[in-house]
Amino acid sequence: MKLDNLARVDLNLLVILQVLLEEQSVTRAARRLHLTQSTLSKNLSRLRDMLGDPLFQRTARGLKPTAHALQIAQRLPGTLESLYELTQPPGFTPASSKRQFSFAMVESAYETLIPQFIGPLLKAAPNIRLNSYLWMENSMQDLVQGQLDFAIAGRDLHPQSGFSVEHLPEGIEHETLFTDNQVCLVRKGHEAIQAMTAGYWDLDYYLSQSHVQVRCEGSEWWALDYHLAKSNQGRHLSATVPDFYGAASICAHSDLVFTLPASFARHACKLYPLMQLPLPLEFIPLAYVLLWHSRNNSEPGHQWLKQTILTKVEQVISRDSSQ
Repeated sequence: MKLDNLARVDLNLLVILQVLLEEQSVTRAARRLHLTQSTLSKNLSRLRDMLGDPLFQRTARGLKPTAHALQIAQRLPGTLESLYELTQPPGFTPASSKRQFSFAMVESAYETLIPQFIGPLLKAAPNIRLNSYLWMENSMQDLVQGQLDFAIAGRDLHPQSGFSVEHLPEGIEHETLFTDNQVCLVRKGHEAIQAMTAGYWDLDYYLSQSHVQVRCEGSEWWALDYHLAKSNQGRHLSATVPDFYGAASICAHSDLVFTLPASFARHACKLYPLMQLPLPLEFIPLAYVLLWHSRNNSEPGHQWLKQTILTKVEQVISRDSSQ
């Protein structure tokens, strides 16, 4: 694009040319544009100089466009419409939008959250595309740089991850979707179930067991492990795996204990022969948090997507709480 040449073009003259092409009369064009005929004639002269063509020939029936003018007439309306749209506030119509949105999520939220909002999103906006990624070590930076539109992360991440809603990077905003508690899963028939029934499922018993852990942001430790370490305690991690489904499967086919958010534990129990036990110690709840950058606060597409996610998740949480 030759911007230097374009800068010398008076775009108002293109509007005048469009009206002249439509009216093919200086009198009628001047009336529509609220100009005198003399002023319009001067502008037509400027148009001829700018485009290097007479553009119109005077006839008894008015102005007859030249071949060059007719070629321009095929493209000018669309060009002016595009210029007009550039001057309007941003808009978003879900039913016709073909936008792409990207977001990252912690794996434990996929089963509990995505089914709640992806259906309504695609029903209202069938032509949009949703690109989803796992929450990783660099996801927060991707959000800051605009490579992600949204992220759903958990506050139960180890301190070294740098994620804290109290100390988010500049421009990153958040809203808590829901809170969750940590629970334990064991295979059906595990001796811990008898311990629970007999009343000696406690912290000492819990720590005497071997555990399977999901690796979080490249680390084997979760916030729970840091919490235990403060009192010189710790779990024996016999296996660490990259995903929750893998950990649930290992738990179902071994004597390893799997500690995880209750929302995913309920789902895992539907897939595998597992039993849920309470975590035998007081520990802070886990919060699932929606993150976005403030640069998008006034962008209609982002507003719509964010509000849909918040509304649908709230409806599901309210429904589950009432059951």
